[in-house]
Amino acid sequence: MDVVRADVLDRLERFYDAVPRDGARVEEYGALVLFVRDGAGWPFYARPRRDATTPPALADVTAVRARQRELGLPEAFEWVHETTPDLLAVARSAGLSVLEAPLMVLDPDRLPDPATLSDVPVRVLDPTDPGFPADVAARRAVAAVGFSNGGTGRGEAGPAERDAAVPRLDVAALDEEAVRIADGRRISVVAETPDQGPLASGMAMRVGDAAEIAGVATLPAARRRGLGAAITATLARELRAAGTDLVFLSAGSEEIARVYLRVGFRRVGTACIAEPAALVG
Repeated sequence: MDVVRADVLDRLERFYDAVPRDGARVEEYGALVLFVRDGAGWPFYARPRRDATTPPALADVTAVRARQRELGLPEAFEWVHETTPDLLAVARSAGLSVLEAPLMVLDPDRLPDPATLSDVPVRVLDPTDPGFPADVAARRAVAAVGFSNGGTGRGEAGPAERDAAVPRLDVAALDEEAVRIADGRRISVVAETPDQGPLASGMAMRVGDAAEIAGVATLPAARRRGLGAAITATLARELRAAGTDLVFLSAGSEEIARVYLRVGFRRVGTACIAEPAALVG
């Protein structure tokens, strides 16, 4: 492994470890650490301890899963394969299915102008705007509909399904996102038209000079129009303008990774996400 790539992977490890500590308590099980969220919101996961001197063992995975069940949490694990390669076989031996997602970092010199990627304008959510709470709800609703209809192909779900999803959103999670956007720890954007409203959305989480782009989603009825690429490019540009040195993301599939290649990202590794077999796919 070359020195530059090793440095990038080390910075990613620091980021992955830091993000959940902002809103969760920590429980250690051998070479694994479980993050347990304080209060409402999307539950966190377990991942390798940064200070561990041995690879995670089957007993560690088993202990974490028992604790997650006890707390009513998803039995979820995340890690970077190149940093903790032994965990893949251990997770599978524990009966978990593992999604191996392309892990990609931005090459700033290859970042295109978002306006060249789609005919739908992208707007950065502004916490001083009177409509900001509704914007946050709309962003999350687009994501809820988009991710419940996986893949990149067009479908029927559109603005009506988005609007129907808004009342089902967790109020505490909406409030948390609003606070994080207001204090600069998060950036959220939507691609929208005057007649249909938000059609695609995405967000980025920042820790120091590193940030992860996540939650990029498009309503199925609006797919194949370059919206995902435009959302990603806009987030990347905002992050770079704010002084973010390392911008990265995980693609849900090789097909989706090709979208990010168009936006200037390159693959540096594999992000692994493990869950019980019946929950994956």
